[in-house]
Amino acid sequence: MKPPARLNSLKDLQQVQRQLAEAQAQAAAALARQQAAERQRQAESNLFSRAIGAVKTLPDTRKAHLPLPLPEPLALQKQRDEQSVLREAISDDFDVTTLLETDEQLSFRRPGIGTDVTRKLRRGDWRIQRELDLHGLRTEDAREALGGFIREATKLGLRCVRVVHGEGLGSPGKAPVLKSRVQGWLIQKNEVLAFVQARPVDGGAGALLVLLQPSGGGVQNNNRP
Repeated sequence: MKPPARLNSLKDLQQVQRQLAEAQAQAAAALARQQAAERQRQAESNLFSRAIGAVKTLPDTRKAHLPLPLPEPLALQKQRDEQSVLREAISDDFDVTTLLETDEQLSFRRPGIGTDVTRKLRRGDWRIQRELDLHGLRTEDAREALGGFIREATKLGLRCVRVVHGEGLGSPGKAPVLKSRVQGWLIQKNEVLAFVQARPVDGGAGALLVLLQPSGGGVQNNNRP
């Protein structure tokens, strides 16, 4: 940095003062020009705003806003109602002994159903269309499984089904507890017209052949082809 020049006379001092004054004047003039330009810009901006009025941002049309699909409602109440009806429809305390035919192989036929129906059912004139195996199920689970099976089979229009309950050899005391329960449950189902103990080839004493109510309401012979 150069040291300041030495002032040797009054004339030199006056010259420095003039230079400082000129510099200050130039700076003031530049500031004034800058402020004038800013005022001009603001005035033009206000004029444009007044001319076009209020503005609003336009939505971006490049994006599609699709509503999310609502989840399918769960028919929880309907499920609870069906389960409640099922539990109420078939009781464990129902006494079946007075309703079973005391022939050589216990059977059941609803009032109005002739003996020829159970005879043909035992003989195998009706083709077995579906089977339910209750082996290994607890009593409560077996009851609900049987009720659902009968309801679904009727809905499908099936006529003859087989229910395997076992002979009870694995039960305490070798008593066929589930066998008697299944008989009682079936008798309480209005869809069941009759049932007989299965032939040896179809399960023997461990199974029942069940004839279901047809959709038309009358007994029809769905003979084997």
